[in-house]
Parts: sequence; structure tokens; C-alpha cells
Amino acid sequence: MEFIRPDININFVGHRRRAFLLSALLILAGLAALVYRGGLNLGVDFAGGTLIHVKFTQATTPDQIRESVGDLITHAAIQQIGTAGDHEYLIRTETVTEELQRIADNVEAALNAALGEGSASVLRIEMVGPKVGHDLRQKALFAIYYAFLLIAIYISGRFEFKWAKSGTMAAVLILGVYLLEALGMNVTYLTFGALAITLMLCWFLQLPYALGALIALLHDVLITVGFFAFTNREFSLEVLAAILTLVGFSLNDTIVVYDRIRENIRKTPKGNFLQIINTSINQTLTRTILTSGTVLFVALCLFFLGGSVINDFSFALIIGIITGTYSSIFVAAPLLILYEDLKKKSVARA
Repeated sequence: MEFIRPDININFVGHRRRAFLLSALLILAGLAALVYRGGLNLGVDFAGGTLIHVKFTQATTPDQIRESVGDLITHAAIQQIGTAGDHEYLIRTETVTEELQRIADNVEAALNAALGEGSASVLRIEMVGPKVGHDLRQKALFAIYYAFLLIAIYISGRFEFKWAKSGTMAAVLILGVYLLEALGMNVTYLTFGALAITLMLCWFLQLPYALGALIALLHDVLITVGFFAFTNREFSLEVLAAILTLVGFSLNDTIVVYDRIRENIRKTPKGNFLQIINTSINQTLTRTILTSGTVLFVALCLFFLGGSVINDFSFALIIGIITGTYSSIFVAAPLLILYEDLKKKSVARA
């Protein structure tokens, strides 16, 4: 199916500098929001503690809830979720108890006594110990980093046929990360440091396709996380699963564009590089819009009709699909042009 004319020639690469500027502004704004809020609003999976999901039959305020459960839960953080008409709230506390059913019954009884019989019901209650939450945070960072590293191996092998180089790079990095973790290095610094080294190695080993794909994926993840910081939404294991899903989705979109670029370079090896990339993006435009559009439609249905439980998950999907489609066109492909320009300047200096 092709609803866009095959001879269309939109000048995507001509707007690459504006696109880079827009991406940089979005990423910096997201990082600023993270700093301003003191980090992400981590769910109970990562932060540890107890979470109680309560649904009310009438409009209620956080102050009323806090006053009702004040004798049972101290220092409670109360957040409304879903739409205003859902009357659903999350009650978070750092208190950890093994008697979950008892505390759920006590909270429900206290709310009904204060707000009226039958006005509140506990939908779910979760408890995660602080050590488990700490371990999950570390594993989440490693999951994202190893996904990026394996993607670098695959892209460099598929497009540049450098399996040996990329495999050696990955083995050294995995061993280094393992040893530094065993020595007690902070996992956050370790993960971001290893990611920076991976990008530098892709440059020095001359793996432009892998470098472009990794930067585009990092761009998508940072913008999605930035939107969670802006909106102060809860960052949970479900959201992490959505982000890893989006990494795969965005990579697939990027590979389609890269495949067409490689084919067109083989057809016209002496052609203008900018024109080849622009033509390749235009040729894959129908496929990009159809794929992203159908997935976005499903994500929007989940967001508006799926209920509060998967609201954050579907929100991450929506932001990630939009940024992933954008990055395949305006980030991943133009980065090949930037790489060639920098390479020529380096050769000229030498």
C-alpha cells in the first residue's frame, strides 16, 4: 500500500540543523525538569515502600484522604491518577509491612468511617522492600545499557560487516562493567560511563551506522524520560518495559531507512550523499507513516480507554512512538551526513 507519491522529494536533510536544535532543546528541558524535581517520580517497584490504590464513589481531595488515614499511615504521599471523574488515588508510604491485607482493610475502614460507608474501596496494595527496590533500579539501568550494546553489535555487523570488531568491543565492555560493579562502583555512574565509552568506540572503530542508531535511541529514551519528569508521572517497571519496547520499535524504523540508504549507495556509488539519504527517507515514508500510525492509534486507545492501571505505560508508548518516528527521519539518517562531514574534516586536518 502506497498513499504517498513515489516521486515525492521532501527536503528532510535540509532541515537537519533545525531538527538537531529542537532535539537538543527537548533533551535539555527534560534534564532541567529532572534536576528541578530531584529525579523521577519512582514507583514503589524502584523506591520501595507500600502503595495503596483506592477508588472513591464521589469527589475527594488529597487532604481529606490524608486526614482520614493519618492514624494508620504517616508521611503519606497522595496522588490522583486517571481522569478527575475516576476518583482514583495512589497512597504511598515508606512503611514496609508484611500484613498487606490487614493494612488494606484498615485503610478502607478508616476512609469509609470518615467519608461515608461504601464511599471507598481498595483496588490493590503492593509492598516492595528498600533492598529489592535498590536492586531493581540497578537491574533497570543495566537492562537499558545492555540493550544498547547488543544493538550496536547487530547494527555494525549487519551494515558494516564488522562482527569481530563489535564483538570484541562488547566483550571488553561487559567484562569491564562486571569488574567495576564487583568493586562497588556506583551503578548509575557506571552505566552512563559505559554508554559514553560505547559511543566513543563506535566513532574510533568507524561504525557510523551503529553510532547513528545508538544516538537516535538515546535521543528517544531521554525525551520520553524527560516527559515523565515534566508531568511528574510515576516511573515504574511497566514504564521501563514500555521504554525497552520503544527501543526495539524505533530501531526497526531506523533499520528500514538505513537499508534503503545502503541499497541506493550501491546503485549510485558516486552519487551525492545528501541526495541519496534524502531520497531514501522519502522512499520509506509511506511505510514509516503506516507503521507508526497504526501503533500510535493502538497506544491512544490504551491511553484513553485502558484505565488508570496502564495509563503511564500507554503514555510512554505514545511519546516514544512519536519521538522514534521523528528520530528515524530527522536524527538517525542525518547523523550519517554529520559523521561523513566530520570524517572529511579530520582527514583534511591530517
